[in-house]
Amino acid sequence: MSGLVEPLLEGDRRALARAITLVESTRDDDRDEAAALLEAVLPHTGRAVRVGISGTPGVGKSTFVDVLGGRLTAAGRTLAVLAVDPSSTVSGGSILGDKTRMGGLAQSPRAYIRPSPAGTTLGGVARRTREALLLCEAAGFDVVLVETVGVGQSEVAVAGMVDTFVLLLAPAGGDELQGIKRGVMELADLVVVNKADGDLLAAAEQAASEHRHGLHLQRRRWPGWSPEVLLCSAETGTGVDEVWAAVERHRATLAESGDLDRLRRAQARDWLWSDVTDRVVSTLRSSPAAAAAEADVEAGRVPPSVAAARLAGNLLGGTGTGPTTT
Repeated sequence: MSGLVEPLLEGDRRALARAITLVESTRDDDRDEAAALLEAVLPHTGRAVRVGISGTPGVGKSTFVDVLGGRLTAAGRTLAVLAVDPSSTVSGGSILGDKTRMGGLAQSPRAYIRPSPAGTTLGGVARRTREALLLCEAAGFDVVLVETVGVGQSEVAVAGMVDTFVLLLAPAGGDELQGIKRGVMELADLVVVNKADGDLLAAAEQAASEHRHGLHLQRRRWPGWSPEVLLCSAETGTGVDEVWAAVERHRATLAESGDLDRLRRAQARDWLWSDVTDRVVSTLRSSPAAAAAEADVEAGRVPPSVAAARLAGNLLGGTGTGPTTT
């Protein structure tokens, strides 16, 4: 780790790749090293614009990121893209589909694309996306985009690690669109109807109009910001610059009101308890008591809720007996 911090802070791409691999590792002997690395670089983080890009599969997220990233790097920005891909059922690794659809951006010396497998993590992000984001900031990138895997309504975890949450929608989504609306739309800072070109232009305009009306009925996430609905075509590039301008307006609004600082502090607090939960559950699952509880539950001797109460009680030093069963 001692030989990794300095090149990482100097923007060395190989060091960044090694650092992300280290924090993503599940090996016990890597955890302490990863923790030391994150502590060392933490003072050098927090200055990047953090943006989450979400949406259902096939909506054009990767193409949109490729075009937007090209515009940003051409304007002199440095950009890191954390693309969360579906996992291979054979190896467990990333299928790398998103990176192959960012061919133009992948050639830019001002851009860095890191695919990571979603694995079994819910919410459209990888297990260590937060840590990877901090490492990209420490490496000096101006903008960090997190492109989620595209899992629909549960794809809300990214909102807990970025400044601006952008939801991409396809025109004429119909019932599928209704299925994702409730869970994701409430957290979206920007709603972008993609594929607004050719024969789909009229449908895109209609969808945008309907969503503007629907958003007026929702409670605002931020007092000073009303979520905007925009049209764009990643295929033609139309409207992409307007989307980025809206991202900058949103971030400026939050920064001016102090909400950006409050948001990041709340995200850090939530990250703490999320990690505590993961570690506690991991420790419990590997204990002899957990194996005994699983056997009792599988055999039908003890209800799952009672077994859970007993396990939690053992962990906390209480009785954990739960209700008496017969």
